[in-house]
Amino acid sequence: MGQQRDVRAPEMTARFRVALQDSGLAQREVARAISLDETKLSKSLSGARRFRSDELFAFATITGVTVSWLLTGTDSDGESTAAPSPGTLPAKVSNSPTDRGLRRRRIVVEAWTLFAERGYENVRMADIAQAADVSAPAVHYHFANKWEIFAEAMRYSVKLAYDRQLAELGEIADPVDRLRVLVELQLPKQSVTRNEWAIWVQMWAAAANSETARAEHASSYSRWERTVHDIVSECIGTGAFRTQPVDIAVLRLTGLIDGLGVRVLSGLLDPDDMLATIHSHIDAELVHQGPYGSPPASDPLDAAPATSV
Repeated sequence: MGQQRDVRAPEMTARFRVALQDSGLAQREVARAISLDETKLSKSLSGARRFRSDELFAFATITGVTVSWLLTGTDSDGESTAAPSPGTLPAKVSNSPTDRGLRRRRIVVEAWTLFAERGYENVRMADIAQAADVSAPAVHYHFANKWEIFAEAMRYSVKLAYDRQLAELGEIADPVDRLRVLVELQLPKQSVTRNEWAIWVQMWAAAANSETARAEHASSYSRWERTVHDIVSECIGTGAFRTQPVDIAVLRLTGLIDGLGVRVLSGLLDPDDMLATIHSHIDAELVHQGPYGSPPASDPLDAAPATSV
């Protein structure tokens, strides 16, 4: 864990160039989309400049590949975050003929935004076609119905989280620091992560009374649980966290994150307060010693002297 990878290695830069070529986009379009000067992108593609973590994430997002594929040539790198199970990432479709893959990605991304901002019930297939700048028959060519698009939007959320975590967590050696950064990366604070949470909440709601949605949710959510489980287990193994059942620690932590995230989306809680609450839980319930090496604070009532009545 926390091992730095050289994204300027020849085999990696070759994959970056393949991703660009297969994306169906011109280099200048990719540079504009990821807010990177085209000259700097050229240097990064040639290995003369190192991609920053945010640029790595943005490049993978716009070209439709995973950060894992860029780094390792596979979609299953589990070095710093759990790899997705088969079928939980968006389907890969070739651009041949006539940019099919590019159109399909655009449909998914635009639908993902619409579902997140308007809600599943308030989005029509015609709305998705208009947002993606394709015809209604083009949408139906790729997806039989709206649920199929929503399920793919869920997988797109999984891809975004996986990519973000691989790009950001790989160089953080300390597991406690990695866990704190993981929590911060997934806060529903920025527009992308807030949209991810909006998709998740709608899938949770659908899973309450749909076996199909329940299966889709379970396969997607398991990657998040495994990510937290792996880091918490490492924290316990290194002595950074108190000895305790890993599954219980993970259940409490993920349950807290899920519940607070819903409160943020509902307007009942600020994302910064969510983060502070989770950090307090980590310090009080998990860390072997509190912040800056001091013992975790005890309940003031426990230290109060007994009084006679």
